[in-house]
Amino acid sequence: MVDVMTAAVGRAAPGVLAGVGGVPVVHLLGGPYVAQGPAVREVSDCAGRVLAYVSLHGGRTPRRRVAALLWPDVPEDRAAGNLRSVLWRLRAAGVEALTADKATVRLCPGVGTDVEHIHRLAERLSAGRPAAEDLTVSWWHPEIVDLLPGWDEEWIVVERERLRQHALHALEILSARLTAVGRFGEAIEAALLAVDVEPLRETARRRLVEAHLAEGNVVEARREVLTFGELLRRELGLAPSRGLLHLVSSGTR
Repeated sequence: MVDVMTAAVGRAAPGVLAGVGGVPVVHLLGGPYVAQGPAVREVSDCAGRVLAYVSLHGGRTPRRRVAALLWPDVPEDRAAGNLRSVLWRLRAAGVEALTADKATVRLCPGVGTDVEHIHRLAERLSAGRPAAEDLTVSWWHPEIVDLLPGWDEEWIVVERERLRQHALHALEILSARLTAVGRFGEAIEAALLAVDVEPLRETARRRLVEAHLAEGNVVEARREVLTFGELLRRELGLAPSRGLLHLVSSGTR
């Protein structure tokens, strides 16, 4: 029999997104778990995979597909039974995040996910329409670049890379916007987060150099370019682009 709940803790977790009116929020970063009002409810591996798959596939997916992907080594009728058991036990435990009919499994109306929150934030930044609360790095979570570590299924690998790329672009755009309004410390922090994720990514280094130059720290900017150049030569036998070199040379005139 599939055990759904491994813990149900009546506590508020740092960084937990709050649902409107106590509506559950599915957390995959640092999870899976479900935040419902002030309570944080952790779920078992089986329930977590069902929640993750549905959450990462538009909030709605065929029952047969979920069952086949998550229980590939058992007969179809048994896989379907396992899925029914997971759904029933989630409801019995008071976790009102999923609903289902004969054909589909989907998130309940109003239920959000932290991954969806990051994607939407990245889209707002990319479109040049950020909300005021987007212009900070407080949304950052280390697992944004390693979603559900230890899970090696193909479907999670694809979604992991998609989230990673969205987050990197968001950090770079955020750094540029913060630099433009003179919030240099925060701009540098955003760029450093992107550099830490991907040290060989030149666009992240460029945002960092631009922030240093805008603040008047030419030496910091030059040091960053030199460090990046040494890393590129050592790892790939390459040199920084002319554009990056010109950026720092023009900033010293």
